Formats: sequence, structure tokens, C-alpha cells
Amino acid sequence: MSLSPETRRFIDELVASSPQAGAVGVDAVLLRSSRRERRIVGADVALVRDLAVPSPDGDVPVRLYHPAPDGPAPGCAVFFHGGGYVIGDLDTHDHVARLIAAESGAAVVSVDYRLAPEHRFPAAVEDAFTATRWVADHAAELGVAADRLAVVGDSAGGGLAAVVALLARGGGPALAAQVLIYPVTDLTGYPVTEDTPYPSRIVNGEGYFLTSEGMRWFAEQYLADPADAGDFRASPIRAADLSGAAPALVVTADFDPLRDEAEAYARALAAAGVPATTVRVNGGFHGMFGLGSLLPLGRQAEIPVVAVLRDTIGATRRSG
Repeated sequence: MSLSPETRRFIDELVASSPQAGAVGVDAVLLRSSRRERRIVGADVALVRDLAVPSPDGDVPVRLYHPAPDGPAPGCAVFFHGGGYVIGDLDTHDHVARLIAAESGAAVVSVDYRLAPEHRFPAAVEDAFTATRWVADHAAELGVAADRLAVVGDSAGGGLAAVVALLARGGGPALAAQVLIYPVTDLTGYPVTEDTPYPSRIVNGEGYFLTSEGMRWFAEQYLADPADAGDFRASPIRAADLSGAAPALVVTADFDPLRDEAEAYARALAAAGVPATTVRVNGGFHGMFGLGSLLPLGRQAEIPVVAVLRDTIGATRRSG
């Protein structure tokens, strides 16, 4: 499998127009500024409201997207954005949350968790789990069904979704699904060496938008201590026991340095008795989700995600 000329041009244009994580002189401020400039207009959603989740470390901003506030209460997807734990916010991923809500029929609560390096691990995990529990506790006020919740995330946000699904086993909330879009599942092993258990970190390590050097840099910003990479809350694949987690959909892409660790995580979930489905997008790359309006290939990542959410937590799902 090789990249199509269309995808190659798209990636080259992204790289040419964006500072790259791990490059000399590039810091979090520059990356965030660049990301905010690349806004994509999302689908119309009936109700969009900014809210705040109380926490001991200060309010966590969230944004509710409700596709049918006057209809039967749908389930809710708690969404965690990507960005290497360093960049991204409610606005950079507004189009993604809108897409999920509009096409799945489920409500979405997008979480603006604290970012590194100002707030290092485990700040993002704490905010993600706090927000998920808050959604469950305030489901009636949000107009969603408390018994139909899912966690969803892309890249770093996929890693957070995986961790929340593990933490939720200890007293809830109950989750109907975890949807992990090319997730970060293992922050160990950076910088990458030839004996990595994940060959995609080498073969896809550069030239496909996200680079392995960029991932090394993100991990360095996120972790207060390199030893924290072994903590399951940073690397969910390092959890001693994965049993009892919510059923998982794991979406991966051919030309992604994170491909192998994401698929290894899906296999580990299955080995622990957790229903886990992997969908690999042939010819796909890291960052393609949410770009379906600009690149048809992106739809191949979006369709299985919204289908699973529609079937598990969407407003039209029949119970029983």
C-alpha cells in the first residue's frame, strides 16, 4: 500500500503550512497559534453551549453539542481532543464534535482538559475523568441518557479515552463504548530505537505529518518524569489488567507512527475479554479524522466512528 497522490499532496501542504513538533525553535505557543489558524467549519447542531465542570484544580471548560434538545434524550459521547497533550482546545476540534453529534444522533460533551507543559501528567487524565463523571451525574440537566455514555478521543485524546475507560471500572460511570481514533497507548520507548516493539514508529516515523520525533517531544512536554511513561494512566497498554473495560472501536491508519501500538492495544483488550474491533484505514495518515470535507479519504475514518456511536448511544437506538 502506498499513499495516493492526492493524500501525498495534502500531507505536504499541511507540513509546509505548519510548524512541526520537535523542530528547532518550535514551542507550545507557536504550535497552538498555528493550530488555531486552521479552523474548519463544522456541521450545524441544534444546541451548542459552553459549560464548566467544577474540580479541585479549577473549572474544566466543556462544550455541549445536542442534536435534538426537544426530542428523546440520546446518549452522550464525552470527547477528548488530540494534540499531543500540548495543543488543541474546544475550538480547534469544534468541527469534530459537530460531526459526531450531527451524524450519530448522540450528544457530545467536548472537554478542554489542561495542557502541558504548563500542566503536566496526570492533569489531563484528572480533568478527563472528572468531566466524564460529571456528565454522568448531570445527565438529566444535559438532556442525555445517563445509561448510554461513551468516551471518544483522537490521538492523545484517544489515549485519555482509553484511560478513562479503565478508571471507570472502579465505581463508574458505566460506559457503553470507548472509541479510540489512532490513540496514543504507549509513551515508553522514546526516542525510538531499532528494537522498538512498534515497527510503525520507524517505517512511518517521518514524512506523514505526525513524526516519531514529534511524539518524543510531546511526551517530554507532558511527563514530569520520564518514569511516568510506565504509568498506565500515561500508557494504558501498560495496565496490569484490562478486563472489564467498555467495548472498544480502535481506528488506525496505514501511515501513522502510532498504528502498531494502537492495534496492539486492541489485541490486548481482546485478550482480556473486552470486545474490541479494529478498523485500519488503508492509505490513511494520523490526523485525517474530521477532514472528510477536505479529503475524501478522511470519511473512511469518520464513518465507522459515527456508525458505532449511532448504534450504541444514538437517539434512535432501541433498548432491549
